[in-house]
Amino acid sequence: MEIGSLLGLVILVLDIFAILKVVQSGVPTINKVIWVIVILVLPVIGLLAWAIAGPRS
Repeated sequence: MEIGSLLGLVILVLDIFAILKVVQSGVPTINKVIWVIVILVLPVIGLLAWAIAGPRS
């Protein structure tokens, strides 16, 4: 397995984790939708933004 493939898989798993956490959070639905779109459109940047400024439980 190549390094690029492994890195892509790690990013995919982390994005799925972030999306699940966003959906389970108690923030308003519109905020959830915005975060999910950001994470899907910009996988790495969206994940980092969510980790820094995302909804907290």
